[in-house]
Amino acid sequence: MRKLFTLIALFACFLGAKAVEFTDFTVDYTQAGKSTIGWKADVIQDDWITADGEGLHLYNPAVTTNFYDYQLWIFNGANLDVDQNYTIKIVAKVSDGSATVRCRVGDWGGGISGDVVVNSTNYQEYTLTGAATVSNSGLLVQFGDYVGTVSFKSITITHEGKEQRPVNWIPMIQNGDAEGEFGEVACFQSKEWNPDPEKAANIHPAEITTVDGSKVFVCHSKAVNPPLAWDSDGEQWGQQHKAGDPKPDNAWQNQVWITLPRALKADEQIKISFRYKASKAVRADLQTHREPSDYLGGFTPDRVNFTTDWQNFEQVFSAPADMKSLAFNLGAEVYTEDIDFYFDDVVVAEMELEKGYFVASTNTESGLVEYDYDTATKFELDDDVYVATVGTKGKKETWVNEVMISTVRGNDKAFKAATLKLKKAVKNDKKYWIDFEAGSSAKIKLSAAGVWTISIDPEGNQMNFVKLEGEADKEPIVVKPNPTKVVVNAVEREYTDEKEAPEGYEFKKNEKGENIVGYAWDNQFFIVANRALDKDEETVIQFKYKSSVADAKVTVQSHGEPGAFIGGAWDAMTFQPTEQTFPEATEESAFFEFKIPSNGVKTIAFNMAEIKGACDYEIYDVVWKLKDETESLIDQTGSKNFFVKIGAGTNPYQFGTDPTGIENVVSKSKASNATFNIAGQRVSKDFKGLVIKNGSKYLVK
Repeated sequence: MRKLFTLIALFACFLGAKAVEFTDFTVDYTQAGKSTIGWKADVIQDDWITADGEGLHLYNPAVTTNFYDYQLWIFNGANLDVDQNYTIKIVAKVSDGSATVRCRVGDWGGGISGDVVVNSTNYQEYTLTGAATVSNSGLLVQFGDYVGTVSFKSITITHEGKEQRPVNWIPMIQNGDAEGEFGEVACFQSKEWNPDPEKAANIHPAEITTVDGSKVFVCHSKAVNPPLAWDSDGEQWGQQHKAGDPKPDNAWQNQVWITLPRALKADEQIKISFRYKASKAVRADLQTHREPSDYLGGFTPDRVNFTTDWQNFEQVFSAPADMKSLAFNLGAEVYTEDIDFYFDDVVVAEMELEKGYFVASTNTESGLVEYDYDTATKFELDDDVYVATVGTKGKKETWVNEVMISTVRGNDKAFKAATLKLKKAVKNDKKYWIDFEAGSSAKIKLSAAGVWTISIDPEGNQMNFVKLEGEADKEPIVVKPNPTKVVVNAVEREYTDEKEAPEGYEFKKNEKGENIVGYAWDNQFFIVANRALDKDEETVIQFKYKSSVADAKVTVQSHGEPGAFIGGAWDAMTFQPTEQTFPEATEESAFFEFKIPSNGVKTIAFNMAEIKGACDYEIYDVVWKLKDETESLIDQTGSKNFFVKIGAGTNPYQFGTDPTGIENVVSKSKASNATFNIAGQRVSKDFKGLVIKNGSKYLVK
């Protein structure tokens, strides 16, 4: 009855909360056209992207080597809340048949990932759900294994939640209307490229001129020639420009910056608005910088499409850490004449927030306590430290096992952006003080559910945690190595580029006549945790490994689900034919400390096509657990947590299962015509003997 009562209580709480559906972002492609297209893969030609009153149309004329060779961002500028669950509603159609569109709502490092199977020649709504792992988000789509046109009519992102407290926005910059004098910091700065080396572009306060009876900022940008190409190592080169050709340029040679009076914190909310026009219709892309010209990176507000008429821009934006200026790259499109870009009524505003120390809490196990940032408890000063208590003594239903501590109280986004993270795990000990630092959306896991008093020493940047009542602290558990021996029969990959290939080697060609090359991730092994992990969770890992080839280099990444890249993990490893243990044991520890780099990490991925040749890799006796040894992140027997990927264009599958028996592998291998032997290993098309292709067995002689 206890479980039933809990479910009824939770349901009642949910109904009482009166959750409302909020629209966080929407784009109507019948109006926006191609203006939302961001980065696109080189294989995609400009004339494959069209738009009209019915929507945005993306054409793919032929199957690519890998489905992800055809990929592009089709919008940017969705400002999401990390850890919030969202529903992405995609209205799309295909020209014929069925297209599996792999989607990521996020950035290059992570986001909400999933497949949408578009199978109608009429517009239909398809949905994708998940929790955001990054704030500023775009939509990346991939469908290189579909031939035809995928059309998008609209995309809407929504979530269910409560009303947020009203926000009062406070302007941060002076003279954004260009009518007065600059303050201590020029809020608008400019750089116009000059082909004369003696008159090279310098950053300076933007010129102010009068247009349409009003003073405005202006940048007199110079003509932009085709940009430099990039080689496979990421270095610029210009050999494709013959003698006498115009000097190749870059998108950022003409720039303007909105400059702030201070650096922003990670995910700090700012509101940006301005009026804009140009002497010619042309696109400008945005970047985040520290000081002007000190590139910071990360996703930005959406691009700006200038016309000869005044337009208005307004967007709330989650800043990356240390951002101090927003750059407009005015050479995003090639133009042969000088263009004047005009800006007016520039406003950058920050939220008006209550300052201090505040704690919000939850119980992740019972679900009876949920995070409420609006009513976060304020710490009170007691002598030289700030003190707060979460939970109520004598009321078990108020016990908590996780908290978030922030230096502001406002709406949810503001609270999370100003949170503090610990450098060590919590201990229930009044004498144990833990160093802390700023950390966006940082969660603090308590050692057990209960009523806790938390103390903050702002001078020493330390916290202390004392449990007044509650469950017993979790004790370390015995975690045994999983003995499953995973063998990855990695197949030979293509050469990565002409530099790697021997002289005279003839590459296979794609439909554009370009070389088909191989990638380090054509063969992979994955260790998949039983749950998604939070940023900065401290884990340790250990395993044994060997290979059939000497000096077999393997690189390591962190993923969400297998194949959903998030970032790096640790340095490259070198496998040898003799057994090795990772890490090499020291007097301090026999385990490698792996601090989770980003929210949503669930998988450690090993790229096993760094070397070109075929190689058998073995990994076994795997341990992956929390550093405090209170939880094993993988099962201690069986292959549930181990996945492999063999050969370009294939998908991960659980080790020990038949890859042809998994629906998503079958559907995706049809387009690439992948061939497997009876052991489920990817083989070349010239393999002789009993093979499996598209789920059917064939005898090849």
